[in-house]
Amino acid sequence: MSRRFITIWFRHLVTDRIMLRKPELKGLPFVVAVQERGRKVITAASAAAQALGIDYGMVVADARATLPSLQVFDEDPQLAEKLLHALAIWCLRYTPEIAVDPPDGLILDVSGCAYLWGGERPYLKEIVTKLRSAGYDVRAAIADTIGTAWAVSHYGQVSPIVEPGALLDALLPLPPAALRLEQPILERMHKLGLYRINSFISMPRLTLRRRFGQLLLDRLDQALGRSQEIIELIRPVELYQERLPCLEPIRTATGIEIALRRLLEVLCLRLQREQKGLRAAVFKGFRIDGNIQQIEIGTNRPTRNVEHLFKLFELKISTITPALGIEVFILEAPVVEDLSQVQDSLWNTGAGHQAGVANLLDRLAGRLGMGAIRRYLPDEHYWPERSFRLAASLEEKPAADWRLDRPRPICLLSKPELIEVTAPIPDYPPMLFIYKGKIHKVIKADGPERIEREWWLENGLHRDYYAVEDEQGARYWIFRLGHYDEHKPEWFIHGVFA
Repeated sequence: MSRRFITIWFRHLVTDRIMLRKPELKGLPFVVAVQERGRKVITAASAAAQALGIDYGMVVADARATLPSLQVFDEDPQLAEKLLHALAIWCLRYTPEIAVDPPDGLILDVSGCAYLWGGERPYLKEIVTKLRSAGYDVRAAIADTIGTAWAVSHYGQVSPIVEPGALLDALLPLPPAALRLEQPILERMHKLGLYRINSFISMPRLTLRRRFGQLLLDRLDQALGRSQEIIELIRPVELYQERLPCLEPIRTATGIEIALRRLLEVLCLRLQREQKGLRAAVFKGFRIDGNIQQIEIGTNRPTRNVEHLFKLFELKISTITPALGIEVFILEAPVVEDLSQVQDSLWNTGAGHQAGVANLLDRLAGRLGMGAIRRYLPDEHYWPERSFRLAASLEEKPAADWRLDRPRPICLLSKPELIEVTAPIPDYPPMLFIYKGKIHKVIKADGPERIEREWWLENGLHRDYYAVEDEQGARYWIFRLGHYDEHKPEWFIHGVFA
């Protein structure tokens, strides 16, 4: 399948935006200007101003000599870039591969996308119609190469759709400027009477290079597909992504659920063919007004079970606000892992306790958030804060065993908390301690257990740990920091036993 590109030219990008914010300017001549060398130079002109001969590059003083009532706005140097990026994000509903083409264009790689809208003609028409209805004066074209699509969108007078293989025919009647050449090159061509591409394209390449430089040959090769043109996408394309455009905007929860299920079925079928399962998924809805609604889920282990994934998404569908309607749905799987047929059978048959545990954890995480549920594995460190690590999945195996020869609390505080202690010296356990304003009288104690710092990681004092029990039967893990000396040592609580 040949690649297909759409280039979109916003003919009055900045002035269109100004009119959207100030509707009273519609149909009036106005310009945007910047201060250069003590004078104001026009950088953008409205369509009404251009109709009066006022255009880019003119000095404001000269323009006002022609039209004294001309309105002038100061240029925002970041506005065009911000507008193009926002419009590119809006166009993600039509293709995942979009690049910004400064100063006033977008490039869309639409290979394999047009069939979702019934063909290239309705596909291109919808994009242009939506942008024009949003208030932007645009021209667009579709072709096998970026160069030819750009040329036709800017200078074409016939059809905006260049049929596959018809690149040369589309380029021949266009002016040299359609090849995106620099102004000095265009001026030399005009002096020689080369006003159309067909007047020089058959000349020997050596002659063209000698007279006009390598850029002309490079642009010709790019436009004719002889060399590839690299574009920088605004957002990396997810490898696992499915799209569903809607004939009519979707406004109901039932419609959203139907779209979600269809996308899940297609995505999971692909994952099954490739022996993979997803660990995270994102469901997006592109609204008519340009807003993007999005919900996300995560799983504790790879899965491609449609029903299970649908139930996880179902918990969050109520957060989607369709407003006037959603016209395109996208399902992405940014995290995908290998999944064997044996693992998959656990989901399909319900056999094995691990499948039930994973199912339950996923649904709890869907309600409480992925950060609310954690699984820990032992790590090869004696220092308590480093003696465990967060597991990446439910199936990850520990590299070491939990230490069982010494008592360890079921709940370890993320950071030890300072307590007040009354204790005999030098190495006796405390008789009582005060924690959060409450006095705990110690009736049983075990220790001390000395834990030295891992000097290859950090410096500091050792800890002497005690497992103590108060008069209420509650058991705590406390420690003294460092040796007794002329200063009173500090005591901390670090955990609670079951």
